[in-house]
Amino acid sequence: MERRDFTLPVNGLNLRVTQWGDAHARPVLMLHGIRGYAETFSVMATALGPEFRVIAFDQRGRGMSDWDPGKNYYTDAYVSDMAAVADALDLARFDLLGHSMGGINAFVFASMNPQRVRRMVIEDAGPGAFENSQGARRIRDELLTTPTWFDSWDDACAFMRKLRPSVSEQARESRLRSMLKAMPEGAYTWRYDHEGIAQTRLNPDPERVVDLWPHVRAIQCPTLVLRGGLSDYLQAEAAERMAQCNPQLQWMEVPGAGHYVHDDQPEIVCRAVREFLLQDD
Repeated sequence: MERRDFTLPVNGLNLRVTQWGDAHARPVLMLHGIRGYAETFSVMATALGPEFRVIAFDQRGRGMSDWDPGKNYYTDAYVSDMAAVADALDLARFDLLGHSMGGINAFVFASMNPQRVRRMVIEDAGPGAFENSQGARRIRDELLTTPTWFDSWDDACAFMRKLRPSVSEQARESRLRSMLKAMPEGAYTWRYDHEGIAQTRLNPDPERVVDLWPHVRAIQCPTLVLRGGLSDYLQAEAAERMAQCNPQLQWMEVPGAGHYVHDDQPEIVCRAVREFLLQDD
């Protein structure tokens, strides 16, 4: 599959963008989670070809994109970045997929730009999950206790294996290759702004924390929410409540998947996403 990596200047930062597929195919913009990266969608990009062109980018502070010197890692900043990327690529109307934090950003963008989003897929994200779920508490604990560096690659693998026991070894290795960078004398450190992201997540400005319910109610495009059957983040009750409050939204549970839905069950997720996006409006 054709692939292109390039950098776009966005809101004072340089963001790394990856595009898979034919440049004239139907565009799908994909948004990763809080410690994710664009490459996490490579398997899905292959599964969606040739009908779709998948576009993903390392959101500010992650991967090969710039870190924000002002540590502005709030939803409004991410949504502004996303809009600027879509504008720069002339994406007048496109499909949208977001995982976890990326799902929050997708909800907000789609509610504010109903004319631009044709269909949307949300992976394990929704109102309440970010603030009050067991998974949210787990993520906060992880941000507090994650080492800033590792003596060796094996140490990093052991840490990630303990952190993500449900993820396949291949997905875990891929995640580490995108999340870590080498230091002198064989050590490794994170490729994302751990300090800045943790600061925003653990001690947020209350005025900038988004209430997702108004955005969920405002969604006008067909939307599929994928909940991991083993997830500690988005609960089935919350997914059902979303579906009840907005007839455009449906949800399905992905068996055997935790919060990292497309990593845990790639075949099921890729098939569900492909079938949903190929439906006519």
